[in-house]
Amino acid sequence: MDLYPEMECNNSENSNHNIGSLVTSGPVSSSSSPSTTSTPSRYENQKRRDWNTFGQYLKNHRPPLSLSRCSGAHVLEFLRYLDQFGKTKVHAPICPFYGHPNPPAPCPCPLRQAWGSLDALIGRLRAAYEENGWPTETNPFGARAVRLYLREVRDLQSKARGISYEKKKRKRGPAQEHQHFINPSFSSFQALSLPPGDHHHHHHM
Repeated sequence: MDLYPEMECNNSENSNHNIGSLVTSGPVSSSSSPSTTSTPSRYENQKRRDWNTFGQYLKNHRPPLSLSRCSGAHVLEFLRYLDQFGKTKVHAPICPFYGHPNPPAPCPCPLRQAWGSLDALIGRLRAAYEENGWPTETNPFGARAVRLYLREVRDLQSKARGISYEKKKRKRGPAQEHQHFINPSFSSFQALSLPPGDHHHHHHM
């Protein structure tokens, strides 16, 4: 179910490039504004990048889509679009490694955005939407469909990867559900910015 055939072929470098900004959340931020007295936090920088990426996505959307007409359904479309840049292996039920947290061998199952990344991303976009002066009532990132989708992705990935995301959430406080119990290791957006270990030139002793 490929929603973006045009996007794929006409400017794949382009869209990958924009998305690159969403996907790295490295220490780039501090270098971009050394002189400001209060450097924005990593969260603020990431939120601004995510917001710009979403804006870019709307611009490339066919037919073009304005933020005022943007609904929960479009947000879901955006999340599914991001899956192509994901780094998290989500096993299909027929895969022998389904439910296996550390599969011993490669398999052809698809890579997706990790649930923790999407959950944190939606939290940031939801905040950015209101900070940019849009009314809470029309916030597409807070739409029920989006919440249900995230819950579905969480359950699906939890089963497929044999991981429980429920650890700290005993208190059942739905409001707290957001930032607090995301284990950073599930967040592929964050994991991506780490270099794959510095095995550069340790050899010449």
